[in-house]
Formats: sequence, structure tokens, C-alpha cells
Amino acid sequence: MSDTLLQFPCAFPIKIMGLDEPAFRDLAVALVSQHVRGLADDAVRVSRSSNGKYLSVTVTIEAQSQHQLDAIYRDLTAHEQVKVVL
Repeated sequence: MSDTLLQFPCAFPIKIMGLDEPAFRDLAVALVSQHVRGLADDAVRVSRSSNGKYLSVTVTIEAQSQHQLDAIYRDLTAHEQVKVVL
């Protein structure tokens, strides 16, 4: 029996939130890119919170395995500038 309900490979959006600072988008993309080859430019969407304090970066990847997703989430949540990962 599989440990996940996902069937790989699959498109998988990862939402990364942090303070709206100039380098946060690039940081979020760099952390995800360590685990994904050939991340497309259109795979990244950015939005600001209504009060302008936070930035949300959604990176949609072609996930290859649960192990890959777990590694991405570990790296993202371990970084001090990342507040929330969904």
C-alpha cells in the first residue's frame, strides 16, 4: 500500500509565505530549485497580502516522489525567513 494518495509524477503547487522583502521571492524559488530541475518561469506566482506586510510565492513543480516533496518542505520550513509553507 502506498504512503501517499498522490500519483507521481504530478503537478504540485507549493505556497511559501514570508515578509514582503525584496529578496524573498528569489529565496523561495532558490530553495525549491535545489530539488527540482528545469523550473519554468511561469511556474512561479507571487501575491502580496492586503496590508502589504507579507508575500506569498506559489511554485508549481512536477513532483517526482513523496521523498522529493518531503525534502522541499523540510528545507523551506527550516529557513528563518519562511513563515508558512502550504
